[in-house]
Amino acid sequence: MDMNPETLRNLHERMLRIRLFEEEAGKLSEAGKIPGALHLYVGEEAVAAGVMSHLSDDDQITSTHRGHGHLVAKGGDLKQMYAELFGRATGYCKGKGGSMHIADLDLGMLGANGIVGGGPPLAIGAAFANKYKKTRNVTCCFFGDGASNEGTFHEAANMAALYKLPVVFVCENNGFGEFTPQAKHQAVRDVADRASAYGMPGLIVDGMDVLAVYETAGEAIERARRGDGPTLLECKTYRFFDHVGVRGMGMVYREDSEVLEWRKRDPLLTFEARLIELKVTDAETVEKLRERILFEIGEAIAFAENSPFPDESELLTDIYSSPIGGVR
Repeated sequence: MDMNPETLRNLHERMLRIRLFEEEAGKLSEAGKIPGALHLYVGEEAVAAGVMSHLSDDDQITSTHRGHGHLVAKGGDLKQMYAELFGRATGYCKGKGGSMHIADLDLGMLGANGIVGGGPPLAIGAAFANKYKKTRNVTCCFFGDGASNEGTFHEAANMAALYKLPVVFVCENNGFGEFTPQAKHQAVRDVADRASAYGMPGLIVDGMDVLAVYETAGEAIERARRGDGPTLLECKTYRFFDHVGVRGMGMVYREDSEVLEWRKRDPLLTFEARLIELKVTDAETVEKLRERILFEIGEAIAFAENSPFPDESELLTDIYSSPIGGVR
């Protein structure tokens, strides 16, 4: 693969920005400063960075409950992100969405989603609009191996293929549906095998290798831009932290040795070593970049902590529900 140094450095910075954002968020959660559940993306950075590097602000994405990394990689504002995690009025969703419901429509980030499998229907809606308006915009739909069992995914895949919608389904297969190993919640080993049932390509890529993701995602996204229809891209990856937070809820469902083996393939550290070997960067430059990002994060956290909570009068503003009972 012939890639220029600027592209390589861009991929690295996206990954490092995600890693540091998530590590600091994890610390804040453990300190009791962030309320609610926090699903961290540490270990999966290569997927978001590799895919998002091909997208503009006019391209859309739909995210998951583990969605911070997607928004960071797409250029999300760190101050508004941390403010949302803190539940403050200056957050992306005015402090009412929290970790699992951050969105930035100006960046084409249609929202993280606390519903497993909630993204695919939204993604094909956006993709249908792109095709109807005859734009070259593409929608990337992120979901996990567990969500690939949901009816929403299968209905969306069928419609996307039928109408040749410009969408890329990105399955971040980290081997677990919450606490359940993949082998215990689906009979197939490769989620990508399901693509053939709908008449679309199914591709498998090493989700711990950002260059592999970048190359394969680029081909799928370009295919969608040409009007050739959807692709199911399965990225084999792994989350280093627990399902929720850093240490989780005390459930034992995987061995420490398994986590350590995957950590040997840390997508960020292995890529940094590769860039240094290629003389695209050096250890001193990497450290300076780390310090710069940490400074930005420090400013963002201070902004969030000093921001007000939503006023009680705003309790029902921007809140929507079913017309059958409840708030309208």
